Amino acid sequence: MPPERDPDDVEAGDLAGLPRPRETDRLVGHAQAEAAFATAHAAGRLHHAWLIAGPQGIGKATLAYRVARRLLADPEGFSAVAPDHPVARKVAALSHPNLVALRRHRAPGTKTLPTRIPVDAVRRALDLFGSTAGNEGWRICIVDSAEDLNANSANALLKMLEEPPPRALFLILAHAPGRLLPTIRSRCRMLSLRPLAEAEVAEVVSGFPQSFARPDAEALARAAALAEGSVARAVAMLDPVRAGIVAETETLLARRAHPDWTRVLALAERLAGRDAEPLFEAAQETVQRVVSAELQARRHEPPARLAALVEVCDKFARAAREAAIYNLDRRPVVLALFADLAGATSAGTART
Repeated sequence: MPPERDPDDVEAGDLAGLPRPRETDRLVGHAQAEAAFATAHAAGRLHHAWLIAGPQGIGKATLAYRVARRLLADPEGFSAVAPDHPVARKVAALSHPNLVALRRHRAPGTKTLPTRIPVDAVRRALDLFGSTAGNEGWRICIVDSAEDLNANSANALLKMLEEPPPRALFLILAHAPGRLLPTIRSRCRMLSLRPLAEAEVAEVVSGFPQSFARPDAEALARAAALAEGSVARAVAMLDPVRAGIVAETETLLARRAHPDWTRVLALAERLAGRDAEPLFEAAQETVQRVVSAELQARRHEPPARLAALVEVCDKFARAAREAAIYNLDRRPVVLALFADLAGATSAGTART
């Protein structure tokens, strides 16, 4: 059962009613990745910096904290750590003196999460590596995630990666490692985690604590199928409102040659609300998924037949980004999408 939290205790990536990665020891689907750490440790070649890469919500942070617990509890043997072990409790509370976590969290007295990990936070965290580790143990920094570093904080981290002290370990999580500074990537050992299989996603969700509402088998299967290997995505898809938006978007996309403008307008209205950003994102993801599947199914057709469909999706993506950046009304974006799709479908049919 996840610990009770103060209402002001908010971190990026929190899922309501569920433990944070550092509060759980349950890892599904990444045994080979964990074995890579064990093998390197046993050989005395544990690289000082690891870039743990993969899509969001697949278990990167859970793996990182499992590695940290093992090294902090058993620096020489890297053995498993029981959930009630003192080190496990300290890691969960981020109170272990040899562990620091760089992540976005809401400071007391503030109303919103910061959009980036500031350089001052990085410098304070890296003070850990200027002291002597207790009992000559490991000193560990977990960065969750590298995409949240701004230019100054990334450069501050880079300086420590360039000249790491003995028994220092950096576990840097990245959802899109290609966007990181090349100099950071070059100083890390890359460990890529694959998206989870549908059965693995369902296994993780089924193992959530009782505080999480149990989905029925059909809902869980659909969420796992749409999750693209991400548990976080699956949890989002179990929300009835979000699932409804996805289902309606799929239906309207299937009928795009002859749009039902009453339903399209109703969808646009629902996605235009002040608090509808997550729903709009779900609709965007649905459009991308459905169109990508169609392009894949029609990959043997002449490119000219598919060009209009690709252009519509590119235009929609640009319009959605601009709406987010400039806080524009999302209704015209949705209406234009279905109008353009209808035109692209008619053009494709005419060419055929």
